[in-house]
Amino acid sequence: MKTLHILKTEPDNNTKVLMDSISQGQETTVFKLYDEDADYEKLIDLIFEYDKTVSWW
Repeated sequence: MKTLHILKTEPDNNTKVLMDSISQGQETTVFKLYDEDADYEKLIDLIFEYDKTVSWW
C-alpha cells in the first residue's frame, strides 16, 4: 500500500509520530504545500497514484 501525506504547515513532533505510525511498513511520500515551489499539478497526479491520502491541516 502507498500513502501520501499532504502537509499545509511544517509538522510538529506529534504530527511526525502520527505520520510514522500511519505509514509503518508502507511506501510513503510527503507533499509540502507550504513550500514556495509546490507543484500542484504533481499533487493531483500523486493523489490518483496513491492508495491512501492523508491531509494534515
